[in-house]
Amino acid sequence: MTRKNRIGSCQCGHVRYRLAGTATKLAVCHCTECQKQSASAFGMSLGIRPEDFELTSGELMSFDVTCDSGRTKTCAFCPKCGSRIYHQVGNGMSIKAGTLKDTSDLMPDAHYWTRSKQPWVNIPPDAVQFEDDG
Repeated sequence: MTRKNRIGSCQCGHVRYRLAGTATKLAVCHCTECQKQSASAFGMSLGIRPEDFELTSGELMSFDVTCDSGRTKTCAFCPKCGSRIYHQVGNGMSIKAGTLKDTSDLMPDAHYWTRSKQPWVNIPPDAVQFEDDG
């Protein structure tokens, strides 16, 4: 993932952001919390450096949750539509990949918490997989 200067927004467009740096990896998480957060079978998180995130319009609200791993995760979202924008655990930050304007060049680096994945989700056999957070 070498592309820089990605842009993204929440569903209603109130929150907009820019990523100045290069993303580190795209993780697909099948844990029950990511299933709840995404209202889907899994969540996708694009790892970035916190200093590469720039909020260009709107404001964010946040709350903390305890992950299946026991770590505390800060979840930032749009106060108008509720779209999750990013997660932060310690010094690590990840953008919710579905909020990016263009995701056509993204390919998952790994699947996490596969023991919680929905039985109908088919992960390619050559994909890196972890039953928990690796």
